[in-house]
Amino acid sequence: MADNVTHNDRPTRRHTLRLAASAGGAALAVSVGAGTARATYSGRATERTHTGVRTYVLVHGTHSAGAFWTAIGRELALRGHRVVAVDQPLHGTEKFIPKAYQAQDLRALATEPSPVAALTLDDFERRVTGAVRRAARLGGPVVLVGHSLGGVSVSRVADAVPELLAHICYLAAFCPSRSMPSLDACAASPEGQRSITPLEQMVGDPEKLGVLRLNWRTSNPRDLAVFKEMICADYTDAEFLRVLEGMQTDESVTAYAGRAVGRAHTWGRVPRTYIRCGKDRTVSPELQDRMIAEADELTPDNRFTVHDFPNAGHLGPSNPTRVTDLLHGLLP
Repeated sequence: MADNVTHNDRPTRRHTLRLAASAGGAALAVSVGAGTARATYSGRATERTHTGVRTYVLVHGTHSAGAFWTAIGRELALRGHRVVAVDQPLHGTEKFIPKAYQAQDLRALATEPSPVAALTLDDFERRVTGAVRRAARLGGPVVLVGHSLGGVSVSRVADAVPELLAHICYLAAFCPSRSMPSLDACAASPEGQRSITPLEQMVGDPEKLGVLRLNWRTSNPRDLAVFKEMICADYTDAEFLRVLEGMQTDESVTAYAGRAVGRAHTWGRVPRTYIRCGKDRTVSPELQDRMIAEADELTPDNRFTVHDFPNAGHLGPSNPTRVTDLLHGLLP
Protein backbone atom coordinates (compact mmCIF):
# COMPACT_ATOMS: atom_id res chain seq x y z
CA MET A 1 0.00 0.00 0.00
CA ALA A 2 1.38 3.36 -0.93
CA ASP A 3 1.72 5.95 1.79
CA ASN A 4 -0.32 9.12 1.29
CA VAL A 5 1.75 12.11 2.34
CA THR A 6 0.33 15.63 2.08
CA HIS A 7 2.86 18.10 0.69
CA ASN A 8 0.72 21.23 0.77
CA ASP A 9 2.08 24.09 2.84
CA ARG A 10 5.31 22.23 3.49
CA PRO A 11 7.58 24.33 5.76
CA THR A 12 10.91 25.50 4.42
CA ARG A 13 14.00 23.52 5.43
CA ARG A 14 15.24 26.34 7.66
CA HIS A 15 11.83 26.65 9.30
CA THR A 16 11.70 22.91 9.87
CA LEU A 17 15.16 22.89 11.41
CA ARG A 18 14.08 25.54 13.86
CA LEU A 19 10.96 23.62 14.75
CA ALA A 20 12.95 20.43 15.14
CA ALA A 21 15.07 22.21 17.72
CA SER A 22 12.22 21.52 20.11
CA ALA A 23 13.25 17.89 19.84
CA GLY A 24 16.90 18.84 20.09
CA GLY A 25 16.74 19.07 23.84
CA ALA A 26 14.99 15.79 24.19
CA ALA A 27 17.95 13.73 25.03
CA LEU A 28 18.91 13.27 28.56
CA ALA A 29 21.60 10.95 29.64
CA VAL A 30 20.37 10.21 33.12
CA SER A 31 17.65 7.79 33.95
CA VAL A 32 15.60 8.76 36.23
CA GLY A 33 3.60 10.08 32.60
CA ALA A 34 -6.16 12.12 28.37
CA GLY A 35 -5.39 10.57 25.23
CA THR A 36 -7.34 9.33 22.22
CA ALA A 37 -10.46 7.27 22.23
CA ARG A 38 -8.78 4.61 20.09
CA ALA A 39 -6.18 3.64 22.69
CA THR A 40 -6.39 1.52 25.81
CA TYR A 41 -5.25 3.60 28.78
CA SER A 42 -3.86 2.61 32.11
CA GLY A 43 -2.41 4.81 34.83
CA ARG A 44 -0.30 2.09 36.40
CA ALA A 45 1.67 -0.95 35.44
CA THR A 46 0.27 -4.41 35.97
CA GLU A 47 0.96 -6.05 39.31
CA ARG A 48 1.07 -9.60 37.97
CA THR A 49 4.14 -11.68 38.70
CA HIS A 50 6.30 -12.16 35.64
CA THR A 51 8.90 -14.88 35.61
CA GLY A 52 9.91 -15.14 31.94
CA VAL A 53 13.35 -13.80 31.09
CA ARG A 54 13.45 -11.45 28.13
CA THR A 55 15.91 -9.00 26.59
CA TYR A 56 15.19 -5.28 26.65
CA VAL A 57 16.90 -3.29 23.91
CA LEU A 58 16.76 0.36 25.01
CA VAL A 59 17.27 3.26 22.60
CA HIS A 60 18.14 6.78 23.73
CA GLY A 61 16.95 10.09 22.34
CA THR A 62 18.67 12.99 20.64
CA HIS A 63 21.88 14.48 22.13
CA SER A 64 21.91 11.52 24.50
CA ALA A 65 23.39 8.06 25.09
CA GLY A 66 22.63 4.60 26.38
CA ALA A 67 23.44 5.89 29.86
CA PHE A 68 20.00 7.51 29.85
CA TRP A 69 18.64 4.08 30.77
CA THR A 70 21.04 3.33 33.65
CA ALA A 71 18.57 3.23 36.54
CA ILE A 72 15.81 1.47 34.62
CA GLY A 73 18.22 -1.00 33.02
CA ARG A 74 19.84 -1.83 36.34
CA GLU A 75 16.50 -2.63 37.93
CA LEU A 76 15.39 -4.74 34.97
CA ALA A 77 18.66 -6.69 35.24
CA LEU A 78 18.13 -7.21 38.96
CA ARG A 79 14.75 -8.71 38.11
CA GLY A 80 16.49 -11.31 36.00
CA HIS A 81 16.31 -9.82 32.52
CA ARG A 82 18.97 -9.08 29.96
CA VAL A 83 19.39 -5.42 29.07
CA VAL A 84 21.12 -3.78 26.11
CA ALA A 85 21.30 0.03 26.28
CA VAL A 86 22.35 1.00 22.76
CA ASP A 87 24.74 3.86 22.03
CA GLN A 88 23.93 5.21 18.59
CA PRO A 89 26.95 5.94 16.34
CA LEU A 90 29.07 8.85 17.61
CA HIS A 91 27.02 8.91 20.83
CA GLY A 92 27.83 7.77 24.35
CA THR A 93 31.20 6.02 24.50
CA GLU A 94 31.83 7.14 20.90
CA LYS A 95 30.57 10.70 21.26
CA PHE A 96 32.11 13.63 19.48
CA ILE A 97 33.12 16.53 21.74
CA PRO A 98 34.01 19.74 19.90
CA LYS A 99 37.28 21.26 21.10
CA ALA A 100 35.54 24.61 21.29
CA TYR A 101 32.90 23.13 23.58
CA GLN A 102 35.53 21.96 26.02
CA ALA A 103 37.14 25.41 25.90
CA GLN A 104 33.79 27.23 25.86
CA ASP A 105 35.02 29.27 22.91
CA LEU A 106 31.56 30.20 21.64
CA ARG A 107 32.76 31.90 18.45
CA ALA A 108 34.71 28.81 17.39
CA LEU A 109 31.90 26.51 18.53
CA ALA A 110 29.56 28.15 16.03
CA THR A 111 31.67 26.90 13.10
CA GLU A 112 33.65 23.84 14.24
CA PRO A 113 32.86 20.91 11.89
CA SER A 114 31.19 17.80 13.26
CA PRO A 115 31.37 14.17 12.06
CA VAL A 116 27.86 13.77 13.46
CA ALA A 117 26.60 15.67 10.40
CA ALA A 118 27.27 12.59 8.25
CA LEU A 119 24.94 10.36 10.27
CA THR A 120 21.59 9.37 8.83
CA LEU A 121 18.61 7.53 10.22
CA ASP A 122 19.86 4.48 8.31
CA ASP A 123 22.97 4.50 10.52
CA PHE A 124 20.80 4.61 13.63
CA GLU A 125 18.57 1.82 12.37
CA ARG A 126 21.52 -0.44 11.53
CA ARG A 127 22.98 0.01 14.99
CA VAL A 128 19.72 -0.91 16.73
CA THR A 129 18.80 -3.71 14.32
CA GLY A 130 22.20 -5.25 14.94
CA ALA A 131 21.58 -5.23 18.68
CA VAL A 132 18.13 -6.77 18.21
CA ARG A 133 19.48 -9.52 15.95
CA ARG A 134 22.18 -10.47 18.44
CA ALA A 135 19.72 -10.43 21.33
CA ALA A 136 17.30 -12.65 19.44
CA ARG A 137 20.04 -15.15 18.56
CA LEU A 138 20.99 -15.45 22.21
CA GLY A 139 17.46 -16.47 23.11
CA GLY A 140 14.42 -15.06 24.87
CA PRO A 141 11.81 -12.59 23.59
CA VAL A 142 13.04 -9.10 22.69
CA VAL A 143 11.31 -5.93 23.87
CA LEU A 144 12.43 -2.79 22.00
CA VAL A 145 12.00 0.54 23.83
CA GLY A 146 12.74 4.04 22.54
CA HIS A 147 12.76 7.46 24.19
CA SER A 148 12.23 10.70 22.25
CA LEU A 149 14.19 10.51 18.97
CA GLY A 150 14.69 6.82 19.80
CA GLY A 151 11.11 6.26 18.72
CA VAL A 152 11.97 6.69 15.04
CA SER A 153 14.54 3.89 15.39
CA VAL A 154 11.92 1.71 17.04
CA SER A 155 9.58 2.24 14.09
CA ARG A 156 12.33 1.59 11.54
CA VAL A 157 13.60 -1.55 13.26
CA ALA A 158 10.09 -2.95 13.77
CA ASP A 159 9.60 -2.56 10.02
CA ALA A 160 12.90 -4.32 9.30
CA VAL A 161 12.70 -7.29 11.70
CA PRO A 162 9.17 -7.55 13.14
CA GLU A 163 9.58 -11.30 13.54
CA LEU A 164 12.32 -10.73 16.14
CA LEU A 165 10.27 -8.46 18.40
CA ALA A 166 7.79 -9.50 21.08
CA HIS A 167 6.81 -5.92 21.95
CA ILE A 168 7.73 -2.32 21.13
CA CYS A 169 7.41 0.62 23.49
CA TYR A 170 7.61 4.39 23.03
CA LEU A 171 8.51 6.55 26.06
CA ALA A 172 7.52 10.14 25.20
CA ALA A 173 8.90 9.20 21.80
CA PHE A 174 8.32 10.18 18.21
CA CYS A 175 6.16 7.74 16.27
CA PRO A 176 5.89 9.20 12.75
CA SER A 177 2.83 8.52 10.60
CA ARG A 178 1.80 8.85 6.97
CA SER A 179 0.80 12.48 7.53
CA MET A 180 3.93 13.19 9.63
CA PRO A 181 6.59 10.87 8.15
CA SER A 182 9.66 12.17 10.00
CA LEU A 183 10.67 13.86 13.23
CA ASP A 184 10.89 17.11 11.28
CA ALA A 185 7.30 16.71 10.13
CA CYS A 186 6.10 15.85 13.63
CA ALA A 187 7.81 18.95 15.03
CA ALA A 188 6.35 21.13 12.28
CA SER A 189 2.77 19.99 12.93
CA PRO A 190 0.37 22.25 14.85
CA GLU A 191 0.62 19.87 17.80
CA GLY A 192 4.41 19.78 17.59
CA GLN A 193 4.63 23.56 17.69
CA ARG A 194 3.14 23.52 21.17
CA SER A 195 6.50 22.29 22.43
CA ILE A 196 9.31 24.54 23.64
CA THR A 197 11.74 25.38 20.84
CA PRO A 198 15.21 26.58 21.97
CA LEU A 199 15.74 28.84 18.97
CA GLU A 200 17.96 31.32 20.80
CA GLN A 201 20.03 28.51 22.28
CA MET A 202 21.12 26.98 18.96
CA VAL A 203 24.83 27.45 18.30
CA GLY A 204 25.83 28.20 14.72
CA ASP A 205 23.76 27.61 11.60
CA PRO A 206 22.30 24.07 11.49
CA GLU A 207 22.16 24.13 7.69
CA LYS A 208 25.88 24.89 7.45
CA LEU A 209 27.01 22.67 10.31
CA GLY A 210 24.72 19.77 9.42
CA VAL A 211 23.94 19.36 13.12
CA LEU A 212 21.73 20.93 15.71
CA ARG A 213 24.28 22.15 18.26
CA LEU A 214 23.45 23.19 21.82
CA ASN A 215 25.79 24.45 24.53
CA TRP A 216 24.71 22.54 27.62
CA ARG A 217 27.61 24.03 29.64
CA THR A 218 26.27 27.55 29.36
CA SER A 219 26.21 29.76 32.43
CA ASN A 220 23.48 31.95 30.95
CA PRO A 221 20.53 31.85 33.40
CA ARG A 222 17.99 32.36 30.63
CA ASP A 223 19.38 29.47 28.56
CA LEU A 224 19.46 27.20 31.59
CA ALA A 225 15.87 28.08 32.42
CA VAL A 226 14.77 27.15 28.90
CA PHE A 227 16.64 23.86 29.02
CA LYS A 228 15.17 22.95 32.38
CA GLU A 229 11.60 23.82 31.39
CA MET A 230 11.97 21.87 28.19
CA ILE A 231 13.49 18.77 29.73
CA CYS A 232 12.70 18.32 33.40
CA ALA A 233 10.89 21.24 35.03
CA ASP A 234 9.88 19.03 37.95
CA TYR A 235 13.49 18.13 38.84
CA THR A 236 15.62 19.82 41.48
CA ASP A 237 18.46 22.05 40.31
CA ALA A 238 20.99 19.42 41.37
CA GLU A 239 19.19 16.75 39.38
CA PHE A 240 18.97 19.07 36.38
CA LEU A 241 22.75 19.65 36.43
CA ARG A 242 23.30 15.90 36.40
CA VAL A 243 21.09 15.71 33.31
CA LEU A 244 23.13 18.40 31.55
CA GLU A 245 26.38 16.61 32.35
CA GLY A 246 25.26 13.65 30.28
CA MET A 247 24.22 15.59 27.19
CA GLN A 248 26.23 15.92 24.01
CA THR A 249 26.37 18.99 21.82
CA ASP A 250 25.50 17.70 18.36
CA GLU A 251 22.71 15.80 16.65
CA SER A 252 22.38 15.13 12.95
CA VAL A 253 19.76 17.23 11.17
CA THR A 254 19.66 14.55 8.45
CA ALA A 255 18.45 12.03 11.01
CA TYR A 256 15.64 14.40 11.98
CA ALA A 257 14.49 14.40 8.35
CA GLY A 258 14.64 10.61 7.88
CA ARG A 259 11.39 8.85 7.02
CA ALA A 260 10.23 6.44 9.74
CA VAL A 261 6.65 5.42 9.00
CA GLY A 262 5.66 1.99 10.27
CA ARG A 263 3.93 -0.26 7.75
CA ALA A 264 0.78 -2.12 8.70
CA HIS A 265 2.03 -5.59 7.71
CA THR A 266 5.40 -5.31 9.51
CA TRP A 267 5.65 -2.73 12.29
CA GLY A 268 1.87 -2.81 12.62
CA ARG A 269 1.71 -6.43 13.68
CA VAL A 270 4.02 -6.04 16.70
CA PRO A 271 2.20 -5.39 20.02
CA ARG A 272 2.96 -1.87 21.13
CA THR A 273 2.79 0.42 24.16
CA TYR A 274 3.05 4.17 24.53
CA ILE A 275 4.15 5.81 27.79
CA ARG A 276 2.45 9.19 27.63
CA CYS A 277 3.91 12.09 29.60
CA GLY A 278 1.29 14.73 30.30
CA LYS A 279 3.65 17.63 31.10
CA ASP A 280 6.19 16.98 28.37
CA ARG A 281 7.46 20.29 26.92
CA THR A 282 9.60 18.60 24.25
CA VAL A 283 7.15 16.14 22.67
CA SER A 284 3.90 17.87 23.54
CA PRO A 285 1.04 15.77 24.93
CA GLU A 286 -1.07 16.91 21.98
CA LEU A 287 1.53 15.55 19.56
CA GLN A 288 1.77 12.31 21.52
CA ASP A 289 -2.00 11.93 21.25
CA ARG A 290 -2.00 12.59 17.51
CA MET A 291 0.78 10.06 16.88
CA ILE A 292 -1.08 7.44 18.91
CA ALA A 293 -4.35 8.10 17.08
CA GLU A 294 -2.79 7.95 13.62
CA ALA A 295 -0.95 4.73 14.42
CA ASP A 296 -4.21 3.18 15.62
CA GLU A 297 -6.00 4.27 12.46
CA LEU A 298 -3.40 2.36 10.43
CA THR A 299 -3.80 -0.85 12.45
CA PRO A 300 -7.19 -0.76 14.20
CA ASP A 301 -6.86 -4.40 15.22
CA ASN A 302 -3.53 -3.77 16.96
CA ARG A 303 -3.75 -0.49 18.83
CA PHE A 304 -1.42 1.13 21.30
CA THR A 305 -1.85 0.34 24.94
CA VAL A 306 -1.22 3.72 26.55
CA HIS A 307 0.00 4.25 30.08
CA ASP A 308 -0.64 7.84 31.06
CA PHE A 309 1.57 9.70 33.51
CA PRO A 310 -0.22 13.08 33.59
CA ASN A 311 2.36 14.85 35.78
CA ALA A 312 5.50 13.60 34.05
CA GLY A 313 7.82 15.70 31.93
CA HIS A 314 9.95 14.53 29.02
CA LEU A 315 12.16 12.26 31.12
CA GLY A 316 9.16 10.34 32.35
CA PRO A 317 8.11 9.89 35.97
CA SER A 318 10.70 11.16 38.43
CA ASN A 319 10.62 7.75 40.11
CA PRO A 320 12.12 5.35 37.51
CA THR A 321 10.61 2.37 39.31
CA ARG A 322 7.24 3.27 37.80
CA VAL A 323 8.63 2.85 34.29
CA THR A 324 10.55 -0.28 35.30
CA ASP A 325 7.40 -1.87 36.68
CA LEU A 326 5.57 -1.08 33.48
CA LEU A 327 8.30 -2.48 31.21
CA HIS A 328 8.59 -5.57 33.39
CA GLY A 329 4.86 -6.12 32.95
CA LEU A 330 4.72 -5.85 29.15
CA LEU A 331 4.97 -9.62 28.61
CA PRO A 332 3.34 -12.47 30.54
